[in-house]
Amino acid sequence: MNRRHALTTLAALALPAVAPRPVLAKPTPRPWPQGRATPAFELDALSGSPVSLASLRGRPLLLNFWASWCEPCRAEMPSLELLESRHSSAGLKVLAINFRETDGTVKRFVEQTGLSLTVLRDRDGGVARDYGVKIYPTTIAVDRAGRARFTVTGEIDWLGADATRWLRPLLESRAK
Repeated sequence: MNRRHALTTLAALALPAVAPRPVLAKPTPRPWPQGRATPAFELDALSGSPVSLASLRGRPLLLNFWASWCEPCRAEMPSLELLESRHSSAGLKVLAINFRETDGTVKRFVEQTGLSLTVLRDRDGGVARDYGVKIYPTTIAVDRAGRARFTVTGEIDWLGADATRWLRPLLESRAK
């Protein structure tokens, strides 16, 4: 056995077997738990002004929890932007809630991508914790009355048929 073949064989034995990438389940909405209140929040927008859940009552909302290091988060941003634009007449507002990154990191991301959504800063991760967010991206739909309705974990195409079906009742709802 020549030296090169011996090194290749040893290297192959030393490396763990590579498992195939698991097939992830298609993201589906989970209803907000019965009896669980929708956590109130007030966060600073990247622009500096505070935004609260209460201040947006009367509008359907998507609270999208994301981070710039999260590839699926970055991948779904364009469809969230288009979704907000397409449903602006229904009052839809998408809040891109950044999870625990520095102002500089978030500003660079917004400048590089041209992100136009309202970006809020969850500096200590408290709002994500209050909403039970553990996986990114996670999006929570809030109706016009300020009640969380459902949660979707993972990247989705917000312009696709599934999302359209999920969002229809939210967009057609009236504040009570």
